[in-house]
Amino acid sequence: MRKIYLFVFILLCLGKAQAQIRLDLESGLVLGTNYNKIRIPNAGGTLVDIAKELDVKPKVFFRLRADYIINNRHHISALYAPLTVRYDGNFSEDVRFNNVVFAANRPVSVDYKFNSYRLTYRYDFVANEHWRIGAGVTAKIRDANVRFKNNEQDTNFDNFGFVPLINFYAGWKPTQRWGLLIEGDALGSKQGRAEDIFGGITYALGEQANLKLGYRVVEGGADVDRVYTFNWINYASVGIVVEL
Repeated sequence: MRKIYLFVFILLCLGKAQAQIRLDLESGLVLGTNYNKIRIPNAGGTLVDIAKELDVKPKVFFRLRADYIINNRHHISALYAPLTVRYDGNFSEDVRFNNVVFAANRPVSVDYKFNSYRLTYRYDFVANEHWRIGAGVTAKIRDANVRFKNNEQDTNFDNFGFVPLINFYAGWKPTQRWGLLIEGDALGSKQGRAEDIFGGITYALGEQANLKLGYRVVEGGADVDRVYTFNWINYASVGIVVEL
């Protein structure tokens, strides 16, 4: 038993000696949504596209990822990505949401919250001076809430659950400083789908810091007994990645 403990201790020490920590802080603007279709409950509710019926203003967002990298190829990361978007305006027809009726042509606001917490493992199959390509798996916790409110009515629907995703990463650096990057999590099934994808350029500030600038899209939803909800959210994104 002592030999086993010693072996595990040696492995941990070796892994620590060849490991590094990376922080990825991303921010920018939520530019709007192509669609945000909601029907709650799925049987009996009104299907409404709040992105088309109501107005939304650009909003600042942020997300934080922490990476633990072992031997330059094994990535273990945790992501915190909160998001709340507010829509305001008037519905063109009566809308039944969460068994409450919101009358047409009356001022209404909708708060759409979609917070995401993820734990990812990724292995880089290619890791050299110009290319880094990898894939892995992500365990995502979805903390969502949709709230409809006007002067007479106020109701909300919570949706908290687990979603498994496939993680992917592809980076190309044709020069020492400039690069191209696409990365994300995605998976689909009969009940729904989820995609969170970033594409853009990178610029090395030095050996331990990189800037990234590009476009992020979050798309997906679910069609199940309780709810029908699908959305497409657009982000203008800028970030800094620092190795510690």
